Amino acid sequence: MLVLILIGLLGGLITAVSPCILPVLPVVFLAGGPGTESETSPGAATGTHPGKGEGRQLPEGGTAASGTLVADPESGTRAADPGETPRHTRNRRPYAVVAGLVLSFSFFTLLGVTLLSALGLPQDILRYIGLALLVLIGFGLIFPPVERLLEKPFARLPQRQVNKGGSAFVLGLGLGLLYVPCAGPVLAAITVAGARGQISGEIVALTISFAVGTAIPLLAFALAGRRVAERVAAFRTRARKLRIGAGVLMVALAFALAFNVTDAIQRALPDYTSAAQKKIEDSDTARQQLSGLYDNSNKELSRCEDGVDQLRSCGRAPAIDGIAKWLNTPGGAPVDLAAQHGKVVLIDFWTYSCINCQRSLPHIEAWNAAYKAYGLEVIGVHSPEFPFEKDAGNVASQAKKLGVTYPVALDNKLTTWDNYRNRFWPAKYLVDANGTVRYFKFGEGQYDQTEDLIRTLLHQANPQVPLPPKTGQKADVLTADRTPETYLSNLRISGYVGTPLVDDKPATYHFPAAIPLNSLSLDGTWTAGYDHFTAGRNARLAFTYRARNVNLVLGGNGPVTVLVNGKVTRTIQVHGTPSLYALVNASTPAQAHLELRVAPGVEGYAFTFG
Repeated sequence: MLVLILIGLLGGLITAVSPCILPVLPVVFLAGGPGTESETSPGAATGTHPGKGEGRQLPEGGTAASGTLVADPESGTRAADPGETPRHTRNRRPYAVVAGLVLSFSFFTLLGVTLLSALGLPQDILRYIGLALLVLIGFGLIFPPVERLLEKPFARLPQRQVNKGGSAFVLGLGLGLLYVPCAGPVLAAITVAGARGQISGEIVALTISFAVGTAIPLLAFALAGRRVAERVAAFRTRARKLRIGAGVLMVALAFALAFNVTDAIQRALPDYTSAAQKKIEDSDTARQQLSGLYDNSNKELSRCEDGVDQLRSCGRAPAIDGIAKWLNTPGGAPVDLAAQHGKVVLIDFWTYSCINCQRSLPHIEAWNAAYKAYGLEVIGVHSPEFPFEKDAGNVASQAKKLGVTYPVALDNKLTTWDNYRNRFWPAKYLVDANGTVRYFKFGEGQYDQTEDLIRTLLHQANPQVPLPPKTGQKADVLTADRTPETYLSNLRISGYVGTPLVDDKPATYHFPAAIPLNSLSLDGTWTAGYDHFTAGRNARLAFTYRARNVNLVLGGNGPVTVLVNGKVTRTIQVHGTPSLYALVNASTPAQAHLELRVAPGVEGYAFTFG
């Protein structure tokens, strides 16, 4: 049990600093408010609100000298008469907001599905409640009467418990319903147990330790916000304006979350916690502890290791069972895994709010397009992490938005997830033509290796099949000096010439006098990141290549004008999630000079040549 608790604690710590929690950080930071609240001694601390017979505390954001409080109808603060001794109470809003977040997230992750099912309520109602609370708290910061209304349920708490933290606690409850962290094996184990209603002592201990681990970094961030408010004079002298600004930010965040605007920001960030997460949560000890929470069915899958560079025999592929609905199939008909005998099957476990999953989807879609005609069957298993991801309409809408065209099984009861003893979003399983699992990969990355193994299995299934070259390339006899695949990454780029790259911040670049074969250069403003380059003002990219076809994975929104040897050949309208776009489709291979004129905000990921 102690080892399980330690794993949960470390898993929570890693989760709380991952890119997926970035949308809630500004709210947590601003939730602290000013560092202290000034109150008079008992009996004089509450004063009288104009026109009312009841006392009211000094609003957060106000300051007071000693004495009797006098209401200021515009600012909501009150001055004080001399002669009374002020009493300073520590602002506990940071503790209240983090407590509310952790409490609601833990409670509804474990029991939300059971409660919603028992009450017959829609699965996404908790998300809408969270959005409503966030908007309400935002309005409370902008309009003091709304905040007083939110504080009323906490007014009977003893003064030493700082009942004024009530609105912060409500804010935390709302954030907990919207908190969508990157899920590793620990959170996956908690989610699966909650979805099934299998709440054991081990699961409760794991949940509490995970919640505590999550709370520590978030509380540090909230306390940092309080500290800034205490130390920076502008927070004290302009408290009212800052509270209005914070309220506007919360309302804006609610709308951004409602329309998934924050997803684009999260996709743009590298998954910098994945290595630590796998080291802790997917270690041999963690696997033993977490797998012990379930039964021993399909245990032979544990014989294989994640992401190895060779095919192995990992046991028969478990059935795809317990599916609520199928998408992207004729008439919604199910795909029978047993009927795929003779085909190579790629099973991808994903969920639409998972940023790591969103970043992997373009690769899977490209494999589906390239190899479906040669015997590859791609099946997406949508295993929800949160209740709102069970809604078939939500999944269908997001799948279409993310460019998913292959069959998707809605694994709402996580039956298939459990069949495969899965622990990660995303996770890819390769099944050979005889129905045996030969390889699996947890998380992002190793796309080239996975594609190579797909090709190997296709050749094993049909040695005479004339496979096309790897994704984005055309099958023909090309010259040996065809330009290789090139990543737009500040760490993996090859053949770059011109102004030295500046990591992770906008910089101005200039084309050199000449660009050699198999080399590229930048001009204008670009931000060179780990997994993509983002265009800024007057952004251009030049590439001297030898190939018949040129493709580039692009994301964001805006036009990209393509010039070959100085002549405009096409204009591409980039929209939404990163996808593969054809830049050049020539009849014969040739050496040419490519220039791209890229709209600000468009992201480039990787060139492929055929």
